Amino acid sequence: MFDKKPKSYTDLLGKTNRIVEGTIITGDISSPSDFRLDGHLIGNFQTKGKIVIGPAGSIKGDIICKNCDIEGKFEGKIQVVEVLNLKAKAIVHGDVVCGKLSVEPGAEFTATCTMKPNVKNLLPSGQSAEEKTA
Repeated sequence: MFDKKPKSYTDLLGKTNRIVEGTIITGDISSPSDFRLDGHLIGNFQTKGKIVIGPAGSIKGDIICKNCDIEGKFEGKIQVVEVLNLKAKAIVHGDVVCGKLSVEPGAEFTATCTMKPNVKNLLPSGQSAEEKTA
């Protein structure tokens, strides 16, 4: 009658992964949950959640995510389904496809930007579900 499944370890602590400052990863990362990067990634990153690039963090590669906050450095192509937030110390170079864009004064934003507010599903090939059926 009162059979409750015990919560998993990740449910108890929250589902946020973290790469700490000083860590360097070469390769691709795929995660179903939120992610905070204060280290360095040379490779591609994909998540169904939110990625936060901290002030000491950097990514050189492609990102596909639902939401993104950048306070560090990013170079490559980024596809954000919902909101991309660039903090005052952010440095972004490359191509940006996002639903909404928020840029604080002081951010360095050298990129081509395409706003697609109605896109709910970005595919890894760069095409939206709407473009794929057309």
